[in-house]
Amino acid sequence: MKRLRVTAARALRLTVVRHGLAALAGLALVLVVSAVLPSYRNFQLAELSYLVCATAGLTFLAGPGGQISVGQGAFMAIGAYTTALVINHQHWNLAAALLSALVVAACVGLLLGLATARLRGLYLATLTLALAVALPALVNVRGLSGILEGSNGLSVLASPPPAVLGADFSTPRWQAWVTGFCAVVTLWFLANLGRSRYGRSMRAARDDEAAAALSGVNVARVRLLAFVVAAACGGLGGGLLAWVTSLASPGAFSLNLSFGLLAAAILGGLGSLAGAVWGSLLLVVVSSVTSDLSSGSRLPIDVANNLPGAVYGVVLIVVMMTFPGGLHQGYRWISSRIPALVRRSRPPGDGAGRGSGR
Repeated sequence: MKRLRVTAARALRLTVVRHGLAALAGLALVLVVSAVLPSYRNFQLAELSYLVCATAGLTFLAGPGGQISVGQGAFMAIGAYTTALVINHQHWNLAAALLSALVVAACVGLLLGLATARLRGLYLATLTLALAVALPALVNVRGLSGILEGSNGLSVLASPPPAVLGADFSTPRWQAWVTGFCAVVTLWFLANLGRSRYGRSMRAARDDEAAAALSGVNVARVRLLAFVVAAACGGLGGGLLAWVTSLASPGAFSLNLSFGLLAAAILGGLGSLAGAVWGSLLLVVVSSVTSDLSSGSRLPIDVANNLPGAVYGVVLIVVMMTFPGGLHQGYRWISSRIPALVRRSRPPGDGAGRGSGR
């Protein structure tokens, strides 16, 4: 038994090191890509990064946690308003504001998780859907509307890039750096948590709740942990959204956002953190394309507002029919067959001819 524990601890350390190297490579990629992109593309990179934070939490909840939530947009709203309030009224710096957004969203997720401890599947999804619908309406409740500025929302005092970066360093590039760093750290944390003892307990409870309980797993505790972690990731993503857009308003956290995040998690591949990146990228691309179509074709406002949802639905159907495991499964399937296609494309006597020449 002692030898098994030592082996497991060694494997976990190797996993942490491997994930750390991957995180450093991700940070280097963010720095290099942001240096060559124009300002608008850097803004999109920042948008991609805060969506990755929220989608990764949802992917973790659905993968190891085995639960489905349709209320991730509500936790983003909690993080966004928390960030706006502490920056505007308490004058906290960005790091403290994002940490407070993460903690407040996690606390709300803890309370909701305790209240819904016995709910599973469709019942949990329905309750989180009700949260996504009801929470944005709270800004108009008497007593809160004066603090949260009602439908207009709260403006966020965005911090400029540090002076050490130079006077020519653009704000969108700085935003891409900060959000990219947060996205990479989120993925690193979730990857390590998924490989830890808690992650194994979550998967055991997901696969067979009765067998996991007989093995000593506290099923209720690990399910609650997964829900709290997902809520915290949503709060962090919402705080970054408010900082990047300089606004926390109920219109940014409509039901379409929650459906879009769920669609991104499914499209990328439930349980795959790399799939969360693919799904978030598709979310940004679809949003950009539909926005261009709406402005270019001068569609009626009702049609333009519902166009992203229609496009998400079509893309979701096509991807699920082609790759049921999501975009990341499709990427792995294609990449595994490229070497075979390259070998088949060579002339039949190519290898033999080189060998006879030697």
